[in-house]
Amino acid sequence: MGIHQESAAAGGRQMTNIPINSERLWATLMEMAEIGATEKGGNCRLALTDLDKQGRDLFIKWCKDAGCTISIDSIGNIFAQRPGRDPSLPPVMAGSHLDTQPTGGRFDGVLGVLAGLEVIRTMSDHGVETDAPVEVVCWTNEEGSRFSPSMMGSGVFAGQYDITEIRATEDVDGAVLSDELERIGFAGDAPVGGRDIGAYFELHIEQGPILEAEEKTIGVVTAAQGQRWYEITLTGQESHAGPTPMPRRKDALVAAAKVVQEVNRIGHAHAPHACATVGHMQVSPNSRNVIPGSVFLTVDFRHPSDDTLMKMDEELKSFCANLLETDKVESEVVDFMYFPPQPFEENCVDAVREGAKAAGYSHMDIISGAGHDAVYIADMAPVGMIFVPCEEGISHNEIENATPEDCAAGCQVLLHAVLERAEQSS
Repeated sequence: MGIHQESAAAGGRQMTNIPINSERLWATLMEMAEIGATEKGGNCRLALTDLDKQGRDLFIKWCKDAGCTISIDSIGNIFAQRPGRDPSLPPVMAGSHLDTQPTGGRFDGVLGVLAGLEVIRTMSDHGVETDAPVEVVCWTNEEGSRFSPSMMGSGVFAGQYDITEIRATEDVDGAVLSDELERIGFAGDAPVGGRDIGAYFELHIEQGPILEAEEKTIGVVTAAQGQRWYEITLTGQESHAGPTPMPRRKDALVAAAKVVQEVNRIGHAHAPHACATVGHMQVSPNSRNVIPGSVFLTVDFRHPSDDTLMKMDEELKSFCANLLETDKVESEVVDFMYFPPQPFEENCVDAVREGAKAAGYSHMDIISGAGHDAVYIADMAPVGMIFVPCEEGISHNEIENATPEDCAAGCQVLLHAVLERAEQSS
C-alpha cells in the first residue's frame, strides 16, 4: 500500500501513520555496538580508524540492502539515497555520525544514523513513495576526538571549514586526515556540499537530564545554544614555596582559582539557561615546592541568547583584566571559538512537534546544550532535531544508556517529520 492509502490528514497533506519496526531498530543498534565494544558496555570507534571503517562498511551494506544508492564525498561523508517521484527535488535528509569518543556510548550519533536507516526500511516495507528523495547521511568526525575540530564533515559540507585545511589536519600521532581517508577507502569522489537540501532532521539522545527529570519522551529541539570558548594564560612569578612571604607572591594558580570561581559565578548569574565551565588547566612548573609561575586554562560559555553570551564575555574579560591589580598576575584571554545561537527552522520544528502529538508521546520544547552536525547544516537548509532521554543524562561515557522504547519513539517521530517534508518539498 502507498502512503496515500495508509495515512491520515495532517497539516493539509496526507501523512503516514505506519509504525517503524522497533525490534529491527534495536537489533541494528546493538549489532553496530559490537564494533569497537568496550568492557563497560560502551564504544570506541574513533574517526577514520579501522573500527570506524568497519562501522561505515556495515552501514553501507545495510543501506544497499534497503535499495539505496551510495555516494561518498571527498571528506568521507556518506549519503544513502532512496529515490523520490521527482528527482529534481532536493533530498530530505536524516542522519548524524558513527564515530565515538574514546570511552563513548552506544547511542551518541549512531542513533540518528540508524534511525534514518529504519525510516527508509519502513518506507520500503509499506511501499511508501515520496515526492522528494530521502537520504540518510553519516557525517565524518563529529566528535573531534581524534582529529580537531569537531563536526568536520558537516562543517566542510556547509562551508564553515576549508576542505584543504581540514584534509591536512593531523592527529596526535601525526597521521594526516586525507591519508587516513584514503587508507580506509573513504576518500570519495563526490564534491563536498554545493547542493540543496529540502530539509535535514537529526535524532539524538539528549545528553542531559531534562527529559528524564520532566518525564517526557520527546524533546522538540527549537534551537542550539550559542558557544564561546576561551584560552586563558595567567602569568605570575615562579618562586620558592618556603622563603617567599605571602604578601610578595605572584601566584598564578591562586589567580586561576579565582577565575574558576568567577566563571562559575557568571554561569549562575545568568541562570537558568547559562552554562559556564573550566574544563582544562595546566600549571607550570607544577612542582610541589614552587609557587606556580603560569597557568593555562580553558573556559566554555553557552547560552541561547547572543546578547547574554556577550554579557558573560564582558564579565570574564573584565575580571581577568583586574588580576594584575588584585593579584599581581598578568592575563591573556584568547577568543578560541564562537558558535552563535542557532534557531531551527519553524516548519521543521513543527513537523517534529506534530509527529510527537500524532504518535501520542509526551513532549516538550528544549534547547540543545551540545553542538551537533545539525547546527552547521542549519546555516544552509531547514533543520529540525529530535531528542530522546538518556539515563541520568549521562553521555560521552561507556555507561551511556537509552531504552528501546525511547529510541523507537524518536524514530517514529523522525519518520513523521521526514515524510511530511518529503511530501511538501515541491
